[in-house]
Amino acid sequence: MISEEKTGKMRAVVARGYGGPDVLESVTVALPEPGPGQVRIRVEAATVNPVDLVTRSGALVEAGLMAARECTGIGWDVAGTVDRLGAGVTAFAPGQRVIGLRDLLDVSVGAYAAYLVLDATAVAPAPPGVGAAAAATLPLNGLTALQSLDLLDLATGDTVLVTGATGAVGAFAVELAARRGLRVVAQAGAADEEFTRGLGAEWIVGRDTCDLAADVRGLVPGGVDGALDAAGLAVRALAAVRTRGAYVTVVGGSAPLPLRGIRVHQQWISADGAALSDLAAMDLTLRVADVLPLERAPEAHERLAAGGVRGRLVLTPSGEA
Repeated sequence: MISEEKTGKMRAVVARGYGGPDVLESVTVALPEPGPGQVRIRVEAATVNPVDLVTRSGALVEAGLMAARECTGIGWDVAGTVDRLGAGVTAFAPGQRVIGLRDLLDVSVGAYAAYLVLDATAVAPAPPGVGAAAAATLPLNGLTALQSLDLLDLATGDTVLVTGATGAVGAFAVELAARRGLRVVAQAGAADEEFTRGLGAEWIVGRDTCDLAADVRGLVPGGVDGALDAAGLAVRALAAVRTRGAYVTVVGGSAPLPLRGIRVHQQWISADGAALSDLAAMDLTLRVADVLPLERAPEAHERLAAGGVRGRLVLTPSGEA
């Protein structure tokens, strides 16, 4: 087999137009070259996230967050090995195992590819002793949870509600909050209670409760000091927060009004290699639901959209798990 470097070409999956999973297409594109301050990564694993489905559907174009393209790059999370360095990069070396995050929306090729070029500031050493598929699940969701907790700005011993606590962002949020010394109220289904408590949750409230705020206030009189709303429940989660507390949502368009003096934030992810390096060293719980070859990206999108996936679906350009 002739290598990509010799041909100057590589495989990638892109969205040809916008719509359902059928717009995802395997194509041959030019092998990208790293510019100054950039790293080229030979991709071993790329995670499938809900934002990929939203990008593919065209919703981000309709929302004015990116321009319409004939071909749109899909995929944010990557794990692999450093293949080539741009000028001025000294923090990484060829052959080094790394993870990274693409946070640019408007691109023609994303992480669903054989190679990906990222700014060195968006890359971190891979978690030690962890396979590429598991490592690829960390960047987007781990950083989202970390940056959301930073926005809440809670002190040790404070209480925090995490909605969607068994999801990709929510599970990281529970684990990171507990490690910060926060007392966590996690919203989860009965079947996931043991798992969620294992992450560090002190209390559990039902996922299908009719009155989330009442349930939370029954556990924490007066309400929690903050809420990290990974499920996008908006006012239902806000009502569980005490007066002049804090609230962060990670779901676009779902931020409620800052009632009762509550600090309300919408978390928009940004790549941060230094913070990602810290996360990679924490031995966090990394969950892989399944590993599929890159060409089966449409199937992965269908499965994620259907719901019920525990952990992340991961794509591999080599087709190997």
